[in-house]
Amino acid sequence: MKRKHQRTLELIFARPVSANVRWADIEALFRELGAAFAEREGSRIEVFLFGLVRVFHRPHPSPDTDKGAVAAIRKWLEENGVKP
Repeated sequence: MKRKHQRTLELIFARPVSANVRWADIEALFRELGAAFAEREGSRIEVFLFGLVRVFHRPHPSPDTDKGAVAAIRKWLEENGVKP
């Protein structure tokens, strides 16, 4: 895994939950892990990863992901054995 993706993973797993995780970096990490994406209505994006589908909301106008979404992503990654 590239250093950039490793840093993103470390931010996702930081305690307390970080509010400074850019959505573009999370998408890049998902791609690195083998995810496929599908656009949904509005600013929603469907992520196919680990044989599962999750729907996330792309943040706007700020590029940073909210804490709730970061926590949900951390839980999803942990459940599937991905850790920093």
